Amino acid sequence: MTARSLGSLLVALAASLPAPLRAQEPAGPLVVYNAGSLALPFRDLLQAFQRRHPGIVPRQESSGSLEAVRKVTELGKAADVVGVADYTAIARLMLPRHASWYVTFARNAMVLAYAEGAAGSAGIDSTNWWRVLLRPGIRTGRSDPALDPNGYRTLMALQLAERHYREPGLAGRLLAAMPAKFMRPKEAELTALIQAGELDYAWTYVSIARTVGLRYVPLPAAVDLSDTARAAWYAQARVKVPGATRAPADSVELRGEPIVYALTIPARAPNPVAARAFVQFVLAGEGRAILAKHGLTPVDPPGVTGTPPAGLLPAVPPPAAPARRPARR
Repeated sequence: MTARSLGSLLVALAASLPAPLRAQEPAGPLVVYNAGSLALPFRDLLQAFQRRHPGIVPRQESSGSLEAVRKVTELGKAADVVGVADYTAIARLMLPRHASWYVTFARNAMVLAYAEGAAGSAGIDSTNWWRVLLRPGIRTGRSDPALDPNGYRTLMALQLAERHYREPGLAGRLLAAMPAKFMRPKEAELTALIQAGELDYAWTYVSIARTVGLRYVPLPAAVDLSDTARAAWYAQARVKVPGATRAPADSVELRGEPIVYALTIPARAPNPVAARAFVQFVLAGEGRAILAKHGLTPVDPPGVTGTPPAGLLPAVPPPAAPARRPARR
């Protein structure tokens, strides 16, 4: 048998093996729906992933997290990976029909971003920001709570600020100072308005402010939804958002929680091989470094709900056994 015919035989045998028994190189379109605050991190993740797997053709769509999920659950669109800024968007709207699991992979914090020279920004800090926002003529933007977790987290932050600063009615006054004309579908769209000078301030995430180079006011941990140890405190804030039918009676009440991002592979993902490989990349070393570069805090180790495909998650080494003390003689 010649070398050429032997090579042809080996190729034929490999092709005849069941998929689990042969290596599958990720290739083809990889459709990713992600939250607006993940637009830049996931862009870089997809580019780095494509460098490893040149056959991949990334197709990224950024929107509010709820909108991203509803593309799958209500519009019937096909995505390979869905990444959201609030794990509850997957837990409430995708499980169990549209996905059977999700993994939490990053954390973030709410901040108040502003451009250099913004009205009232001289001397603004974490103790007086709310007084600045209440001044006449101040233009403050926020995202739509029906489409974007940052939108309902803004409302939660206002409620928590009222409790933290012990200012009855503060949440209502701050909300009234943010008219609907300054609201956008997702918080990432507010960045351009800040940079163009069309807004003085905008509610956003620290990751976005750092990535695009905006100045921002760090908020107290009691307000910014970043501290996992303050879960009980955050739960005092509650916001209602439209449910699947958008009818008032179908609204969903959300409680304040620490900000936790999650992703999943939908049950009807067109390219599950590429999807699994991409999720593994996001959760591994290079992926975590890219997340951190964009101001996100990787969750270590990632938290899993449900049963993901075997081998999807990086192995977590078991805790070291305590050293045995030598027996006394």
